[in-house]
This record gives sequence, C-alpha cells and structure tokens, in this order.
Amino acid sequence: MNPPAYSCFVDRDKMDSAIPDLGPKELSCMELPELKQLARQGYWARSYALRGQVYQRLIQDIPCRTVTPDASVYRDIVGKIVGKHSSASLPLPEFVDNTQVPSYCLNSKGEGAVRKILLCISNQFPDVSFCPALPAVVALLLHYSADEAECFEKACRILACKDPSRKLVDQSFLAFESSCMTFGDLVNKYCQAAHQLMVAVSEDVLQVYADWQRWLFGELPLSYFARVFDVFLVEGYKVLYRVALAILKFFHKARAGQPLESDSVKQDIRTFVRDIAKTVSPEKLLEKAFAIRLFSRKEIQLLQMANEKALKQKGITVKQKRQFVHLAVHADNFHSEIVGVKEMRDIWSWVPERFALCQPLLLFSSLQHGYSLTRFYFQCEGREPTVLLIKTTQKEVCGAYLSTDWSERNKFGGKLGFFGTGECFVFRLQPEVQRYEWVVIKHPELTKPASLESTSLESTSLESATVSPSPSHSLSSESSDRLSPFLATRHFNLPSKTESLFMAGGSDCLIIGGGGGQALYIDGDLNRGRTGHCDTFNNQPLCSENFLIAAVEAWGFQDPDIQ
Repeated sequence: MNPPAYSCFVDRDKMDSAIPDLGPKELSCMELPELKQLARQGYWARSYALRGQVYQRLIQDIPCRTVTPDASVYRDIVGKIVGKHSSASLPLPEFVDNTQVPSYCLNSKGEGAVRKILLCISNQFPDVSFCPALPAVVALLLHYSADEAECFEKACRILACKDPSRKLVDQSFLAFESSCMTFGDLVNKYCQAAHQLMVAVSEDVLQVYADWQRWLFGELPLSYFARVFDVFLVEGYKVLYRVALAILKFFHKARAGQPLESDSVKQDIRTFVRDIAKTVSPEKLLEKAFAIRLFSRKEIQLLQMANEKALKQKGITVKQKRQFVHLAVHADNFHSEIVGVKEMRDIWSWVPERFALCQPLLLFSSLQHGYSLTRFYFQCEGREPTVLLIKTTQKEVCGAYLSTDWSERNKFGGKLGFFGTGECFVFRLQPEVQRYEWVVIKHPELTKPASLESTSLESTSLESATVSPSPSHSLSSESSDRLSPFLATRHFNLPSKTESLFMAGGSDCLIIGGGGGQALYIDGDLNRGRTGHCDTFNNQPLCSENFLIAAVEAWGFQDPDIQ
C-alpha cells in the first residue's frame, strides 16, 4: 500500500504516529442520514485521502453569503498583508483572544501558514470580533487542503454560513459568552455530580465552564479533535456540547475521591483533556457523548437566545472581568431567617446561568410582611423568576425555583390554573439536600420535542423560534422581549398534562407541582402545608407530609452593578 499523500504542511512522522492511515476507502453516499451514521462510526477517520474528500464536499455544501472570500481572494491579499515578515513571527489577530495555534502534527511551514490564513481572515471578516476556536479549525483544515488558499476558502465558508438554523462557530464575545452560559446550564441538568464537584471546589464555577471550548479546540489531541470535527461538520454545534459534557463526566469519574484545589481545577481539566488517551478512546468519548439525551436543537437555540438577551440587558457584549459567583451571595449583604449563606449559594448554583450573576433580593418574608398569601402575591408580582423558601416548625427547610411571574395566575379568571416552564424545580435543604427537576429532563422518552414551526403557537413564539441565535444575528429590543420561553410545555408532545403542572396560585392556596399529588401545597394563611410525590417533578416528599409553617420567604434576582 502506498503511503498517504500528506499535504506539504504536515510532519509525516508525527502524523503516522497520531493517526495511522489504513488506506483509501470509497464513499458512495452523501445523504445526511447515512453520513451522520458513518461520521459517528468513524468510517473515514483512518483514511487521510477520504477524510479530505468528505471535508471538501461537506464544506462546499454549506450555504454561504453571496459574497464569500474564496481562494483567489487569498492569493490577491496575502502578500500585502504578510509583507516581508517571516510566517513564524506574524502576530495572531485579536479575535483569537491569545489562543495559541495547536501543532496538530503540522511542520513549521504549516504553523506559519495558519498564522497567515488567520490574518487574511481577519482582513476579510471585520465583523468577527471574538473567535478563539478558529486557530484549531484552520490548523485541522490545513491537513486536508492542497494549499493555503484552499484552506482559507474552507474556513471562510464555515464563517460565512447563512443558514439561520445552522450555527457553526461563535464569532463575537456575546455569542461565545452565551454559549458558555448555555453549557453551564446543560452541565447543571445533565452532569449534576460533576456540577456539584465544580461548585464545591471552584471559587467561580462559571469561569471553569467558560473554558469548555478550549477543551475541544486546542487541548484535545489531534486524533480526538478530528473525530469530533467529522461529526460536527455533519450535525452542527450541538455535537460540541455533547462532547464537552462527556469530557466532564469522564473527568469527574477519573477524579472521584481525589482532592481538587480551587486555583487548579481549570488547569486540572485541561491536563486531563490533553492526556485523555490515558483514560478513554475517541470511540468511547463519542459513545458517551451521544448517550446523553440532550434537549432538541431548537430548545437549545431558545436557551442560547435567552442567555444572549440576559447578557445584553447586563451590558455584557465585550470581554470584561466577570464577578465571582460567590460574591452574588455574600455574607456581608445577605440575611435570611430560613437559610444561611452556604445554603443560598447551593440554591444559586442550581439556577439558570443567566441569573447566576444576579444577587438575591428579599421580596417577601412572613416575619416582616405577615402570614398572608395575598401579601405574598403583592410582593412577588412583576418579578421573574423567584425562589420560594419554607421552614417548618420541625426545622425542615424546602422550597422551589419558579420560572414565571406569579401575576400569570390572573389569566385564569379567578380559577386555579397551572403555568410556568420546565426550568422550575423543587428542593429540600434540611435534613438533607436534594433537588428534583422537571421529569422530562431525566426521562426524555416521555415526550418527543414538537417542531416549533409546526406547533400551534402564538405568533410571537413562532417568530422567536424561527430566529437564529447565530453570531451575526442581532435581535431587536421588541423581538427579544417576546422570546418563546425555554422549555415551554407547548414545545413538547406530552402524553398528558400531569407532567407539566408547575405552579398555580389562588386566593386560598398555592401549589407547586401536580399530577398524582402535589410537591408543595400551602394554605392561604401561610399556616399549614403538605407535600408528596407529583408527576411533574417525580419527587419524594420534601419534608413531613403534613407540616406547620414557621416562616416563608420569596427571593428575587437583582442585577449587580456592571463593573
């Protein structure tokens, strides 16, 4: 068998060791369902020539903007931009945010070519302001390009994708940061054990999760990253979330029981990813990634859009120093009759990332405002979301995170009606800590996500569902205020309503969770309550099944001053 015809940018000896080539294969079908399966199986992973052919076809099929720079543009501009500088001394564009070019078995000529291509991309895409993933993408594509100009054209096509439903790479800090927040939300729901570890050892867990793209685009060895990129080109951005979640699961398993230090956890994960071959093969990594049953692509888009909206409202659109999460719940400015600082931090670690930087704001306290459900509603209306805390006379503590404004109860004409979204959850803190989320999150087999375009939604919801959260997309203030809620039950084909009874309020009672029972029931005098299993949260009783109330509090979320 003839040796593979590596490009002139590749160090042959290193490449042979990293990804041994098993020779050419043929690929007769380029239809998406078959390609999806073949990519996951690694059909072209061990054939250098075939992988190059597949990349060329997949990237050529990306729908791009009318004016997209091609190879001829590169040949025209590269001399003017690079000048007489040696390739090795060329500075990297600001948008890579000090990200280094991964070697990926490139020789010195290849490493210099990556710098030249990145500078030319910067010249042709002035709207790309933050894209730390791009050096890794260009370095990999260079393997499978005849020359620098062809690699430049492939990278430009990835950046210029115009399909609103096909997000490929983040190109602004707003898009990047909202992706980090979305990843944090997914960790919170799908990797709860790892999330608890991160919260316990990290001074700022959001900073750990902000590193997630670096795990993939830079730290993963070439053979692993190439396999991820194979599937990414076929299936899109959601693959990246899946693989990063799988990495975190393997890291947690490998480090279980071992001490972790707050100042080193980020570096520990990076080291783990660099040395991942000691722990798991590329096949096992992808197998774990695709075993995670994530939300639908459209639900993740809605979550991403909600996170972008929250960042815009906070004025965070360019890179700036982030406030530590622990400062959101600080001993100097937090006081509750029910929970301490540590317990409130535990609750804050569970809330969606777009609210995690907010500070807790006491809205209602039965000891201050009286034991009145009417007063409770009055104090809470206009606030979204809220946290409900209950302390029983037996010193048990439980509560709920409630996604929706209590004023929604008024839409039912005085009758008791349920509202809220799948972001609601219930919990107990004393005698032991336990959180119960929407049953659909852990058991997605109960439902199939409905197509947002075909579901009968209000016109505003349909509008939001068909808008892309792509980096180039800019929501108007009007449309961003009318986003369809993330995990709204109308997006799902539920067999019955019992799995979506989140919150209800009337003049004589307040109910959290329904179907086969109630997670929490509180009477109108805030005096008595009961708890039991309910279908919506599939929970155990949160405290004694029938209890007397010692104190009730409701907390809102207040934006801190932007530093």
